[in-house]
Amino acid sequence: MGPQDTLSSPRISVETDDEGLERFFNEGWTDGLPVVLPTQSRVEAMVAGSGLSAGELVGQVPPGGGDATIEKMAVNAVMAGCRPEYMPVIVAAIQALLEPPFNLRAIQTTTNPTTPLVLVNGPASRALEINSDYNCMGPGTRANATIGRAVRLVLVNVGGAVPGQGDKSTHGMPGKYTFCFAENEAASPWAPLHVERGFSPEESVVTVFSPQGTTNINSGKRDVEELIAICAYSTVQVGSNNFMHGQGEAVMVLCPQHATMIAEAGYSKADFKRRLHELARAPMSMVPASTRERRGQGLGESDSIPLFPNPDQFAVVVAGGPGGIHSAFLPTFADCLSVSKPVLGPKR
Repeated sequence: MGPQDTLSSPRISVETDDEGLERFFNEGWTDGLPVVLPTQSRVEAMVAGSGLSAGELVGQVPPGGGDATIEKMAVNAVMAGCRPEYMPVIVAAIQALLEPPFNLRAIQTTTNPTTPLVLVNGPASRALEINSDYNCMGPGTRANATIGRAVRLVLVNVGGAVPGQGDKSTHGMPGKYTFCFAENEAASPWAPLHVERGFSPEESVVTVFSPQGTTNINSGKRDVEELIAICAYSTVQVGSNNFMHGQGEAVMVLCPQHATMIAEAGYSKADFKRRLHELARAPMSMVPASTRERRGQGLGESDSIPLFPNPDQFAVVVAGGPGGIHSAFLPTFADCLSVSKPVLGPKR
């Protein structure tokens, strides 16, 4: 980057790092954890990592409508502890979140415990060492932790989703600190998510979802039909937004062992989704009256209500370590649809 006037953010002066960190805590600019102070040189390096100009506008972030410029994203990426080469993924994630089908305003202001999930596919996931293996949804990997955290800080500091103010989530959830992982494409027996959605295998792609948490699916059974039934039954939560409204998309994250078993039994990914759809149903006796009114019209007491009207409302990805017996189901906020965006810039 060039001289100081290439950045337009206001400057603050502090005598020590400790003073600066306390200032950030006191102003409410952090997520409750310590941050890396966004000095001019650090922000300039982060902007350069994006391959874009500092003043380029991606859009306005609800609910406050703050301008998501490359510079403001870079400031928050520095604070999150990112490396400059992560910036193209962060930019793609914010672009995806701002697309109307994702309905970010609802995510930012709802009482639900929902948060954006940043799922990365393609060469960038490997070049940036985004974890798709053991503990991919947990701690231990810088790229996963800081990319997801940078997105959250943008949503708070640019969008105004301050807990108790813009953000009205009753409980929240740990994923609201950070939620980012990659698909384990090398271990998947099927085409990865981005190829399924029309991108080439050589493209790097970010897909954003709106999970409300994770449900562990524990099955060491060798019977494939039983495994699929366990996966399907684990999705039926009559209090979930997906079930109550039949809307949105939920994410089935299969471990490599489960995915391989299902594929070797002759199931394509589309076949697996159809079977999930057939089995993921709640008997009428379990369904609250209000949900019956919305989704059970014309059905009798012996009937059941499917989680979704359409099998394509299941997104299926493969992630996690090999040799496991655990998969995961991620219910989502019903009023939001996932969005995929290519990763552009220096890292593809």
